[in-house]
Amino acid sequence: MAIERTLSIIKPDGVERNLIGKVLTKFEDAGLKVVGARLMHLSVREAELFYWVHRERGFFGELVEFMSRSAVFVTVLEGENAVAANRDIMGATNPENAAEGTIRKEFALSIGENTVHGSDSQENAANEIAFFFSGTELHGAR
Repeated sequence: MAIERTLSIIKPDGVERNLIGKVLTKFEDAGLKVVGARLMHLSVREAELFYWVHRERGFFGELVEFMSRSAVFVTVLEGENAVAANRDIMGATNPENAAEGTIRKEFALSIGENTVHGSDSQENAANEIAFFFSGTELHGAR
C-alpha cells in the first residue's frame, strides 16, 4: 500500500460547533497522521478560487458564502491510501446516505453544511495541498 497525502478541511459548521478534536480523532484512530494544519478564515476570493471547479454549478455561490463565513481548519493527512481512507472516514456527501460512524453521519447538519471536505483523487490532493501549504510547512514521512 502507498503512503499518500490528502487535504482535509473542517468546514465552518464544524469549527463553529467546536468539533475539531472529535473530527481529528476519527482520522487519527483510522491511522492517518496530521502532517500540516492551519486555522484560517477564507476570504470570498480564496473560497472562489479553491472551489473554482464548481463555478458552473448552481450551488457555487452558496458554497463560497458558506466556506467564507467563519474559520476553517485545514489539514494535510498522511497515511496508507490516505485519499480513499479520508473519503471513507468522511462518509457520503449527503449525511442521510452516510454510513454509521462516519464524520458526516455523526456531525453534518445538512448536505450543504456537511462538516468536512476531502480531496477526491491524488492529483486533486496535490493541487489542494499546494493551495494552502508550502512544502516546508509539512512534516512527516516524505
